[in-house]
Amino acid sequence: MFLKEYDCKQSKDILARLAINDPVFKVKETAFRAAQALGVTSHGNPIYLGKGKKGNLVKGINKKLEKVRNSLPDDYSFEDFKSEFQKKYPSAYDVYEGTKKDFDGWLKKSEANLPHRK
Repeated sequence: MFLKEYDCKQSKDILARLAINDPVFKVKETAFRAAQALGVTSHGNPIYLGKGKKGNLVKGINKKLEKVRNSLPDDYSFEDFKSEFQKKYPSAYDVYEGTKKDFDGWLKKSEANLPHRK
């Protein structure tokens, strides 16, 4: 991470914000390590990493995936589904892509488990 190379208030503030609030655990962990190296605190208190979230990382993800599927024609491919998900919900896509080790496998499984079209 390049921010740790700059020992200034702005980079420390950004690192603290990322280490505390970023939804992607890899980003959060990297920012935490960089913040630790620079001795960054949050309101005078040390920053703690905590554990990564389990389960649904984004509220309502199944409804979002269902909306994506329903917006596609009946003969869509997995790549169509994936690109439409990225277009419609870029932040949810980024969270899951950055967190899931086998993102494509997770997305295929989630798509297969969606309720049938009406």
